[in-house]
Amino acid sequence: MLDTFWLNFFRKEAAEKTLQDILREIPVFNGLNAKELKEIEKIIHRRQFQKGEPVFREHEAAIGMYIITEGQVQITVQGKLNDESIPLATLDIADFFGEISLFDESPRSASATAIEPTVLYALLRPDLFAYIERKPGTGIKLISNLVKIIGERLRRTNQELKTLQLHD
Repeated sequence: MLDTFWLNFFRKEAAEKTLQDILREIPVFNGLNAKELKEIEKIIHRRQFQKGEPVFREHEAAIGMYIITEGQVQITVQGKLNDESIPLATLDIADFFGEISLFDESPRSASATAIEPTVLYALLRPDLFAYIERKPGTGIKLISNLVKIIGERLRRTNQELKTLQLHD
């Protein structure tokens, strides 16, 4: 299972937290001060999902990333048989996913489904780009953080693939 690809390596234990507390724990927002985090809160969108409800499906258009504030989400890919779904990761409070879609308009590479009642906050590409135009200094911090995260996830995925190949 490729859990480390999706893992928020910097997550602390989940507890009752404000949205700003959760944002502070997410590496995407490292280095942002309280004022900047408050501004980010204004451009993210709260969404609720019921157990079993898809957040998005593999191959759909991708427009943003999601942050879990309540509940759990399972990431899956479609197997060789169309009715087969292969789990990759189960994500919890303060985990985030879909960040590549902030830069890349390619279709989703996996599906995400709420596995219990779940609250997510979405940061959408158009909102992020508009924010970056208004606040380029903060935008540079966000993009730098996103590049680091994507790079770290790619390095870990490469290491896992290497390990799998060595054991074949």
